[in-house]
Amino acid sequence: MLRCPRWTKMARKASSGCAFIGKGANPGQGQHPGTIAPVEHNPTCFAVTLPPMDCPQAPLPGLALLLALSLTAAAPCCPQDAASAGDERVITNRIGARLITAPQPEEGFLFAVFGDRTGGPAEGIKVLAEAVAEVNLIDPDLVMTVGDLIDGYNTTPAWMLQMAEYRSTMAALDSPWFPVAGNHDVYWRGEGRPAEEHEVHYEENFGPLWYAFEHKNCWFIVLYSDEPNPDTGERNFSKPECQRMSPEQFSWLGKTLKRTSQAEHVFVFVHHPRWVGGNYGDDWNRVHALLAQAGNVRAVFGGHIHHMRYDGPKNGIEYFTLATVGGAQSSRVPEAGWLHQYNLVHVRPDGIAVTSYPVGQATDPRALSVPVLQQSEALARSLQLDVQQQPSWDPARGGAGDYALDWTNPTAEPVALRVHLDCQDRRWGLIPTSFERQVEAGQSVTLKARAIRGPGPLDGGFALPHATLEATWLGPTTHIAVPLRHQSLPIDLGLIPAPPVPSGEGVLLLDGRSACARVASNKINLPPSADFTLECWYEPGELKGRRALLSKAENSEFGLFVSNGTPEFFVHLDGSYKIIKGPKGVLATTRWHHLAGVYDSRGELRLYLNGELIGRTPASGQRTQNSLPFLIGADVDSAGKPMSFATGRVDSVRLTQAAIYSGQVIQAERRLHHDRDTLLMFNMDGDLGPWIYDASTGHRHAERQGSARVEILND
Repeated sequence: MLRCPRWTKMARKASSGCAFIGKGANPGQGQHPGTIAPVEHNPTCFAVTLPPMDCPQAPLPGLALLLALSLTAAAPCCPQDAASAGDERVITNRIGARLITAPQPEEGFLFAVFGDRTGGPAEGIKVLAEAVAEVNLIDPDLVMTVGDLIDGYNTTPAWMLQMAEYRSTMAALDSPWFPVAGNHDVYWRGEGRPAEEHEVHYEENFGPLWYAFEHKNCWFIVLYSDEPNPDTGERNFSKPECQRMSPEQFSWLGKTLKRTSQAEHVFVFVHHPRWVGGNYGDDWNRVHALLAQAGNVRAVFGGHIHHMRYDGPKNGIEYFTLATVGGAQSSRVPEAGWLHQYNLVHVRPDGIAVTSYPVGQATDPRALSVPVLQQSEALARSLQLDVQQQPSWDPARGGAGDYALDWTNPTAEPVALRVHLDCQDRRWGLIPTSFERQVEAGQSVTLKARAIRGPGPLDGGFALPHATLEATWLGPTTHIAVPLRHQSLPIDLGLIPAPPVPSGEGVLLLDGRSACARVASNKINLPPSADFTLECWYEPGELKGRRALLSKAENSEFGLFVSNGTPEFFVHLDGSYKIIKGPKGVLATTRWHHLAGVYDSRGELRLYLNGELIGRTPASGQRTQNSLPFLIGADVDSAGKPMSFATGRVDSVRLTQAAIYSGQVIQAERRLHHDRDTLLMFNMDGDLGPWIYDASTGHRHAERQGSARVEILND
């Protein structure tokens, strides 16, 4: 297949006629154009006649050829009958299907490039080790570096230790790797500085300061950019007079480029990106001219500046600067190249493809066995603290007390657990604010923290402390970090006064995206065999799709749903759901509805809408319990997160430990009241800080989530 883009474009155009070859090649312009014309009986092949010898635009002077060109189209296959002549490398017995075209059998290879390791904390060596492990998964032919392999700037003993650490880490590579010297690798600090500083140590333990090698008809040239000022002996990458290539190295480079003139591609590696100018001066201009003159230098790779940078193709040479693999990293704008990363370079006969990969993003699919998936999923589900003890606070006296937060590792391997405590309300003091623990398989840990806050109003700035949990499963061959979990930490409120009954109707606004209210499971003491009634007033917004109005359901407990405008009440009894559904689409978005679900342990579920019984079904048994929260305006998933949000307005939410409604018709008050059997009673009379006031004797105030807020209606 002919791969020239111009010819390919002309071949596509020729599908409806004849195309002319040659710059300005149109009849009557004094040129000697060649032609591309469709071949009879095969609309996907073309006859190509090249211009004659005396044509200045002839791509092959003196040669006239007839070629059959297969169109290089954007689609992965060509519309060709399988019975006709096709690609012999594709096998099928399907007649009449679009024929798949196999990729061209080109030789190629892959190499990786690592950025700077040094200048950062000692833990940076772990980043390098992670990059080594990832690149082993990719299995390139070789790995290049761009210098600053060790921290350096020291004397011989410390230099030797750092060299051994770097080499032992890189020894885990399955591919051969090749060093480049940077300033950290050769600069000496301390007494007894020799003129060559650490150059002798470097060459004895890493390799030559400059060298070249061949691989698959490509050459790799390594240059040295920390030679001393020939007049003063000073080494300083901030002074242009110290950033000049020595005559010895420049002469060697010229001879090497001549020797590699027949190579398919040449790649150059150097620590300092001198082509950026500035303090580097202009010495690179003569080096670039030498590289450009060679004609086969494809790319130059550098480091040092600790962030990625591309200085574009110049005379056919691309200039890439890498960031770090463990070096000092500001992470200023990670997506713009301030990050730990490595480059992968895919080499083909007609060019290269260069891609950057952040360290930590490669995954070994062979490591994701069923046990690993099961344990990581179990860890993600369990990543929530069990609050065994919580501080008390009230507006008049303030409060100080301790949290006791438990967590149990549900997996068969250790887990690295990190917990950070914080609060948007800076009037809280939390001591300590962070924990790090390695929790062994099946073991539990208790984290204790003290919370202090003075007296004050439940104003708009009041917020609860919260915990951010990070967990990494430490398997024998792979480590898996599960998503972060954010969790509010409860407090015990004193006997705060109820908000005044407003002149208008108070309602909770639900936006269908994040708004809901939450009551912790441990606050609801509803025995598994008890009768109960779940009810509210609701004015729907959007009803299309799955919508939960009141829920504590996750293969357990109970829920009241309004999906697609159809009321539905269900309870999980003796291992399965008992369900009642009302008439399809009966709810309207223009009016308020009273909904009530009743579980009667004498053997029945009942569902009421606007005072009328709309469904009943036999049901009895033990209710399956869970430790998940009760949500107003959403369903709850297995991790306790809200989902399937309702929209509209909700009021007078009540949970009663009694089957309070029976018969065909009931009288439902617009403003519900509580009695001794009431477990939850929310009349939405106003917000109290982050809570909605619970008028029941248990004072189990609901915490608002997302954009949920109480609004007082005037109509």
